[in-house]
Amino acid sequence: MTTAPDTGPAPGRRRRRRRRATANALGLVFSALMAFPLYWMLLTAFRPATEIHADPPHFWPDHLTLEHFRRAVDTPTFWANVRSSVLIGVGTVLVSLLIGTLAAFALARFSFAGRKALVLVILGVQMVPLAGLIIPIYLLLSDAGLTDSLTGVILTYLVFMLPFTVWLLRGFIAGVPMELEEAAMTDGCTRLGAFRRVVLPLLAPGLVATSIYALVQAWNEYVLAYVLLSSNDKQTLSIWLLSFQTSFGTDYGGLMAGATLTALPVAVFFALVQRRIGAGLTAGAVKG
Repeated sequence: MTTAPDTGPAPGRRRRRRRRATANALGLVFSALMAFPLYWMLLTAFRPATEIHADPPHFWPDHLTLEHFRRAVDTPTFWANVRSSVLIGVGTVLVSLLIGTLAAFALARFSFAGRKALVLVILGVQMVPLAGLIIPIYLLLSDAGLTDSLTGVILTYLVFMLPFTVWLLRGFIAGVPMELEEAAMTDGCTRLGAFRRVVLPLLAPGLVATSIYALVQAWNEYVLAYVLLSSNDKQTLSIWLLSFQTSFGTDYGGLMAGATLTALPVAVFFALVQRRIGAGLTAGAVKG
């Protein structure tokens, strides 16, 4: 009795392994390219000024320093600008979630005249370029006395945040079986009570994904804040970064330290809730 010689893995399996190895290698290269600007920002923020302009550049610091961070924090308007960014970011997120959740629930659960047209309008608003709306928005807020006001900036951001919020949460709510609400109402809950006790807890991944998007957009937005806010103590951190660029040149160490401080709150929030983001985005795209 003879046995067949061991020829190793089948050709098809070897091809799959090669494709998987190639895909992993390309993924690592792509990740390295995406992470390099972040690494260079941190490197510039922590190394001494004498090494920043070294030629050829050093890709690893010989010494580390916190001098750039101390200089950034000691700028006159830093904490006032932090306060403005926090108020604008948190205000935009809370109001967009409150209004967007109720609007999305209405679109997902009720039939009314113009429902499809409203969905198309929501999609159309997201396609309007920001540059074409700056002057009308400024004139409108000027007539209302809301220029150089954090309230005016929050209201302006809501115009761009709400369409995405409504669209994402509408798809997520549509994925929640209506039978769960009907069972709650049979047990004595009102429509609002069933929404609060049944639907809202199931919306947690979608709410997290939406809040991340709204926070990132409001925290990093530059053009509208630059146009609408004229007082130095009301400006946001994205505008505060301009203080490191003067007629004498650019303070790259302070600028990179300021950029690191600016990105840190959003990065921390993202790290805390990142597990729910993928579930929220995919679930919100299941039904339309």
